[in-house]
Amino acid sequence: MSSTPLTAALRPLLEAARGPAAAVAAVRGTERAVLSSGQAGEAARFETGSLTKTFTALLLAELAARGEVRYGDRADRYLPFRLPGPPLTLLHLATHTSGLPRLPPGLLTRAVRSGWLSNPYAGFREDDLLDALRRTPLRHSPGSRVHYSNFGGGLLGHVLARAAGGTGGDYAALLAERVTGPLGLPDTDCDPNRPQLTGHWHGRPRPALLMPGLTAAGAVRSSARDLLRVLTLLLHPDTAPHPVLRTALAEVQRPRLRVPRTGSRLCLIWNLRPRPDGALLHHSGGTRGFTAFAGFLPASGTALVALTNTAPTPFAPFVQSAYGALRGLGSAPSGQVWTARV
Repeated sequence: MSSTPLTAALRPLLEAARGPAAAVAAVRGTERAVLSSGQAGEAARFETGSLTKTFTALLLAELAARGEVRYGDRADRYLPFRLPGPPLTLLHLATHTSGLPRLPPGLLTRAVRSGWLSNPYAGFREDDLLDALRRTPLRHSPGSRVHYSNFGGGLLGHVLARAAGGTGGDYAALLAERVTGPLGLPDTDCDPNRPQLTGHWHGRPRPALLMPGLTAAGAVRSSARDLLRVLTLLLHPDTAPHPVLRTALAEVQRPRLRVPRTGSRLCLIWNLRPRPDGALLHHSGGTRGFTAFAGFLPASGTALVALTNTAPTPFAPFVQSAYGALRGLGSAPSGQVWTARV
């Protein structure tokens, strides 16, 4: 198979993936490339961990574009009880400024029982999410500080499902109805029972991730081809199949705040790093058996996905390699489509 600047840039990243299987994919202008190894192909399903939150952000933007919610709505407007203190809004949840801790209180205790090294979230359910929220003091006033929170991401999905007329447990169905279905993402959902690659942790296979109480924070499974399609739509929102989704795709990448002492900005979940040649937006995710990265550069029409079925290692070298590969992608689009296996 002939090589292109795009495939040449991706091949070292694929080789850097230490899992039994990996898939990396990129688009640059009109050129598209997908490389895979092991049992992976461009349709193979990987757990995406916190990349799930980018889908939750898109769902928030979709509901907002329809006028069903507003970014400034209090989260407890859609909950069965009122939260004390200053208003905690949907925008706070989508920018990690809610003041909620990284994990709900009580989750670690349940994780020990359900299997901390295999399925740490399996014993934490929707009722546990609400119970934890009732008794969790905020670390700071909403909107005053950035503090990454899986608790907040899970709560956001719960609230959006209620805002759309369902229960908190309807997040997965709502995501399919409003986002993954209309965008044509056949490999993307929260279903642990559909075929997916087996994850690995320190070389040992892991069971499929279960996250009944924090689904919107980390339960999405997806493939290289689906994630590359999402990134391509983010690069070109006007090509989305519905005006509401066009608005939502643009809204999730609009900067909302500056992150102190870093120079970075936060959009709706997406991290944005200003660069001389244009903004770079990115997010990563990891589970007990998988590592995922996605990022895009709107100014140059470049996007990259990197997936492997092994858990993140200290300092996340695979994620850092993916970030570096995205920055360094060649600039000459060939207009050709390549799919490769090594």
